[in-house]
Amino acid sequence: MPSLSPFKADLAAALDWWREAGVDAVFADEAKGWLAEPAAEVDAAERPSSKPAPQAPAPPPELPKLGGPREQWPRDLAAFRTWWLAEPSLDEGGLAPRVAPSGEAGAELMVLVAMPEEGDRDTLLSGPAGALLDSFLLAAGLPANQVYRAAVLPRHTPLADWPSLATQGLGALLAHHVALARPKRLLVLGQNILPLCGHDPAQGAQKLRSFNHEGGRVPVLAEAGLERLLGNWQLRARLWKRWLDWTDGQSWDERHG
Repeated sequence: MPSLSPFKADLAAALDWWREAGVDAVFADEAKGWLAEPAAEVDAAERPSSKPAPQAPAPPPELPKLGGPREQWPRDLAAFRTWWLAEPSLDEGGLAPRVAPSGEAGAELMVLVAMPEEGDRDTLLSGPAGALLDSFLLAAGLPANQVYRAAVLPRHTPLADWPSLATQGLGALLAHHVALARPKRLLVLGQNILPLCGHDPAQGAQKLRSFNHEGGRVPVLAEAGLERLLGNWQLRARLWKRWLDWTDGQSWDERHG
């Protein structure tokens, strides 16, 4: 039998010593898969995730446009009033009835409010807010046949979603209404109406001077809604002062005398 090299002899002696001491296995603090295939020893960071990739949220469904196709909107004021009371896409219904605008085309002044009063049935602004408006118009010397009264919404809707209504095209519908009414001046009463007129409410109602409507333009005076005016004499005084400045302090009779 050939003799071992000194190195191999030392290694064999060491193994014999441990074997005779009863140690025939290697122990470690961390387990190791001695029989694992090399291909399985892949870095965990490189392993494909079992979780599906996050999906982008689906876009919200597009809201239907108010009034339906624009080319089907009424082209005269009388037809618009009838359509305003019957067109199903204009609102989602409610307990209060729809109320039509009142007045004739070409009026000296169009008064625009956000919605009918809670008690309105056949006539727009027939309650306390309307009585306040009547007093204001009487003091301004405007006869009833020279005032066109309209609301942005067809029925009393206390919890109206104004941003959603704007997205659905309420501003374009309002512009069409003003174009049909053809007023010489427009009095806007209500902060919720301002964005529909293309105005940023953060700039204040005083900054809104005119309203563009389908190729035309009408001078505008914007102020708080009638409900706020009812309970705040300072707002009423401000409206009157701004009205006098807007009209150069002249009544309708004086301007047309």
